[in-house]
Amino acid sequence: MLTPENSASVAVPLVIGVTSHRNIPAHEIDSIRQRVREFFAQLQHDFPGLPLVVLSALAEGGDQLVAQEALSAGARLIAPLPLPRELYAEDFHDPHVHAMFESLCARAQVISLPLLPSNSARGIRNSGPQRDRQYGQAGVFIARHCHLLLAVWDGKTSTQLGGTAQVVQYYLSGVMPGLVERRANARRHLLGVGNERLVCQIVCSRDVPDGAPPALLQPGQVLWHVPGNASPVAIDMPSTFRTMFRRTAEFNADCAKYHTEISRARNNADAPPCCPMDGLFSAADWLAIHFCHRVLLAMRTIYTLAALMAIAFNIYDNVPEQDAFIYVFLLLFAGGVLLSTLARRRDWHRKYLDYRALAEGLRVQSYLRRAGISLTEDPEFAQDSFLQKQDIELGWTRNVMRSAGLDNANRVPTDPAADLRTVIHEWVGDAEHGGQLEYYAGKAAQRVRELRITEAIGRVSLYIGIGISVMLAVLAHWLPADTKNAAVIAMATFSILAAVRESYAYRKADKELIKQYRFMQRIFSAARSELEHAADATESREILRGLGETALAEHAEWAVMHRERPLEHGKL
Repeated sequence: MLTPENSASVAVPLVIGVTSHRNIPAHEIDSIRQRVREFFAQLQHDFPGLPLVVLSALAEGGDQLVAQEALSAGARLIAPLPLPRELYAEDFHDPHVHAMFESLCARAQVISLPLLPSNSARGIRNSGPQRDRQYGQAGVFIARHCHLLLAVWDGKTSTQLGGTAQVVQYYLSGVMPGLVERRANARRHLLGVGNERLVCQIVCSRDVPDGAPPALLQPGQVLWHVPGNASPVAIDMPSTFRTMFRRTAEFNADCAKYHTEISRARNNADAPPCCPMDGLFSAADWLAIHFCHRVLLAMRTIYTLAALMAIAFNIYDNVPEQDAFIYVFLLLFAGGVLLSTLARRRDWHRKYLDYRALAEGLRVQSYLRRAGISLTEDPEFAQDSFLQKQDIELGWTRNVMRSAGLDNANRVPTDPAADLRTVIHEWVGDAEHGGQLEYYAGKAAQRVRELRITEAIGRVSLYIGIGISVMLAVLAHWLPADTKNAAVIAMATFSILAAVRESYAYRKADKELIKQYRFMQRIFSAARSELEHAADATESREILRGLGETALAEHAEWAVMHRERPLEHGKL
């Protein structure tokens, strides 16, 4: 279980993918090595809260060079190998290079990538299309799991399947000709405003005729690329990506700050020993609830202060001898401003939305993995279409999902059928016995009760206001001035309470959430019905895959809706 002692294991790393030429000229090696060293040092300086993880296939040349510098910098090394280790080692004809490969493997977490469906164990033994596709698969794996791609590259395009140029192209566009073609969802992803793909290029030459980089590029240059730009965008990391990585560091800091509470909640849940992804989910879920409570407390306090402010000003306006109430009004106003400023500076609202979005994304991802459903069979991860309506800063949540499964990439389920049944029971469930069905049914009923209370307060306030107005109209000539003032104050007070309650319900988006919860309840209910009539495990997994994609899309809509209603005192 997750404990304070191992809570550091849930810290989200900054994952750097590596792609490089194998034949860098010897006279450029020292300068390239220095640039790589400076690259890691700069990342550690700018983002001290992010442990570094490097993904490298450990090929000859820049791959091994970067891996060496990464280990020297204290980074963790993960090596996804395109071929079985013994077969891959045959690529290293130089004894020194072979020895370096074995040494790096001994210090790395080695991931053995499976054979592609179109390949065979015999077909990959010799150079040819099958072997090239395996190399391409390694590049795709690195691109799919990294947060930042480091390319030691001459900047030239190439048709070599799985080569550095094609890995960069795939990372930026979702396309690797001959292995991954562009599909409709890849196009939509490319056009999404939340595209957080970033390539750091260290320019090098190649030790072949005409191996110099293109004009305007010099060996040793460091340039940054983002999707949609034919040329490098900057000589330094764009500020939007710095913000995105800082968001991840803030999540790690919050995990560390509240690790005791997170561990206690995890242990009290009596859950089985968790994999790293489940530990991340537990942390994100607890933090989302924690900051949700803070946001709700701040909202209730601010709306209460707003109501009291209006009442105090009404008394000041209608009772001449109560001039002191203007000071009460100003004091309440100052209290509301201070509280909203505190909430804004500490990012309670943003963290609540970010952490809830992350937790729900990890929930879906974890269940799909446990059910034996791969998220990497298509050109894009499920998370790559998650929250695309949001700005790039929310890309950090997709980055967490992107790297969350690295620690159990080689995991082989012992009982796939039992895992599938468990996922259906825990995730889908039914309206009486847990799962998301029970959750959405309960939340919809809760929001309906709260909305009815709001509507009842509004009706009561309206009737009281009408009654007081009729009384004032009928008895206007007989009531003393003090009584009239008191009646006006009472009428205004009830109107204020109704208006504040209505505004509070709007800020919480009660009506919209009722629709969302009922929609999700129908979706999970339909999935449950289809699962009960599924012909086999394959059909059940397809149903769960569709359910996961729908859930991710709905969580994105939820985040969009709430992000448009921040906690701002001045908009009450």
